[in-house]
Amino acid sequence: MMKKIAVLGSTGSIGTQTLEVVRNQEDMEIVALAAYGNQLDLLEEQIREFMPKLVCVYEDRSYLALKNRILDLPCEIACGMEGLLQIASMPQVDVVVTAFVGMMGIRPTIEAIKHKKAIALANKETLVTAGHLIMPLIKEYQVSLAPVDSEHSAIFQCLNGENNSPIEQILLTASGGPFRNWPKERMHEITLQDALRHPNWSMGKKITIDSSTMVNKGLEVMEARWLFDVSYDQITVVIQPQSIIHSMVQFADGAIMAQLGTPDMKLPIQYALTYPARRPMSGKRLDFHSISQISLEMPDFERFPALALAYEAGKRGGNAPTIFNAANEAAVDLFLKNQISYLDIYKSIEQAMQSIDWCEALDFFDVIETGRLADAFVRKNFGKM
Repeated sequence: MMKKIAVLGSTGSIGTQTLEVVRNQEDMEIVALAAYGNQLDLLEEQIREFMPKLVCVYEDRSYLALKNRILDLPCEIACGMEGLLQIASMPQVDVVVTAFVGMMGIRPTIEAIKHKKAIALANKETLVTAGHLIMPLIKEYQVSLAPVDSEHSAIFQCLNGENNSPIEQILLTASGGPFRNWPKERMHEITLQDALRHPNWSMGKKITIDSSTMVNKGLEVMEARWLFDVSYDQITVVIQPQSIIHSMVQFADGAIMAQLGTPDMKLPIQYALTYPARRPMSGKRLDFHSISQISLEMPDFERFPALALAYEAGKRGGNAPTIFNAANEAAVDLFLKNQISYLDIYKSIEQAMQSIDWCEALDFFDVIETGRLADAFVRKNFGKM
């Protein structure tokens, strides 16, 4: 039986690797694609190869340009949030891969769940800011949710077959990024080029910056709390510089299960699409004869203050995780435009968390309004005019 897939964020790192996985599966079909619209050449290539029934380009200014490019194809073109919601509710879709970066992934995910689509979740912000909305919907509509993040996929795999055995501790691994051993007195010298050089993983710019600041790991801590229904005291971040151990679970009897592999995102993507089955996949394998060491160390919370701020935001709950996330999104955008320094990213998050009023964040509109306030705060107080 053909599995029909929609990819939201098809031109990004996760999206392109998802299409690579699908390309090698005879029983999978791409029926919808969505992208921001700033890589129209790549999007057109994807459309011509996979021939989806519906394509959404998020930016209005790219809508007509794309439409004119593919006049010869029987493909419907949509744009904006309405287009994403149209994809999420398509009767033909079985699985929605949510690979957009940022809070824009929340509404399409909710829509897909309400239409009983399986979710392959690659968007951290969805659970970080709206986990209190998403997880009850997953249960209500009895929809499967498989994480695509390498660390959460690792935990998901460690739990598979354990029959709800009680979790004592989740050990969430991190590479430590490019600045794990930088002298602290030189951190103010970090340039954009420095921050974009991740030692192990190939990712998009925003996620690469987040990895270097360990904001990414802070978001993953908050995401893990919702995915695996544990407290923040049960989630421990461990630095694993070689990126061989992707995460571990310690059970109530003290046993620890770990998932190991090469740093290749196609493995968790494929597992999310084929779960619970495992299928052959080409690529480099771990060679334990050539591995000189697998080292573990605890993170330096002074070097990476965003990690401490993430735990604080998660434990405060309400709209605090949204403030953390939205402030970081704005700060990273400014950093990528060379409008703020690297250390200003941390300062932006901390000051936004201190300045924006806390609320319970009971509904979607509270989440969006908090995100707007945090974004405006950072751009007003840190961005260069």
